[in-house]
Amino acid sequence: MKVKDAMSSPVYVIAPEEGISRARNFMLKHGVSRLVVVDGETPVGIITKSDLMWKLNQAEPAWRRRPTDRVPVKVIMSENLVTTYLEASLEDVSELMLENNISGIPVVDDGLVGIITKSNLVHHLSTVRLDIKVEDIMSDFVVMVHRHHSISHVIAEMGRNAVHRVIVMEDGNTPVGIITSSNLAFAELKDDKGELPEKNIKMTRKESPAGRKKFRDVEVVHLVAEDVMSSPLITIGRDALVTDAAKIVAAHKIDGIPVIDDGEMIGIITKTDIIKLISGGLR
Repeated sequence: MKVKDAMSSPVYVIAPEEGISRARNFMLKHGVSRLVVVDGETPVGIITKSDLMWKLNQAEPAWRRRPTDRVPVKVIMSENLVTTYLEASLEDVSELMLENNISGIPVVDDGLVGIITKSNLVHHLSTVRLDIKVEDIMSDFVVMVHRHHSISHVIAEMGRNAVHRVIVMEDGNTPVGIITSSNLAFAELKDDKGELPEKNIKMTRKESPAGRKKFRDVEVVHLVAEDVMSSPLITIGRDALVTDAAKIVAAHKIDGIPVIDDGEMIGIITKTDIIKLISGGLR
């Protein structure tokens, strides 16, 4: 199969002088994770939900002031635009994504004619039955945060570990949700008065090193992991087929699925894990 058979078209675009808030609203309206930035008819960059996430976390004080109306798209867009063409193979475009650590590539042919993304590739693979199990390609490296960790902590963990998702844990190491760059870029972060919502949370501690846990009230906090996570958590077993994992990812429009074995989380399978199969020669 070639790029022209799997790409999305038309492509949603935005001008470099448009504000970041407009880009965010445009992504939300059309249910997309990236916009191609065009100067006239010429593609000059791309802006993604991850770009929005990193920018929003730079607001000072954290997550209070978000002057995104005054920040143009060109400030945070990726300028080194990687493109492909209609007749390119899915194997070639998968390799381009992996080599450049990107998740979408504009397709050009006398101008911008489409875009091909990891989601397109996963959807393709969901139609191909492969006798490959989830445990054969999953990653056993999973970044976890507590449900009461701050949003800034969540983003810092993503950056430190170079991941686009974290699993949210409850006391007792029980996974209860997932946070992706989409959750963070598209979350409604203010109440109807334009302020950050406030809440009291309870944390556990022991009366002594060997004592029983007890709850204690803590100070009022703003925006913690449980406020933006996706829940309930969609999971998959280690013995499931990769084809089934691809179908779940495509159907639910998610980035990754935690892998569970005997009630324990043992890994995660992501879009990147899945498209590596295509880059390896599966078509």
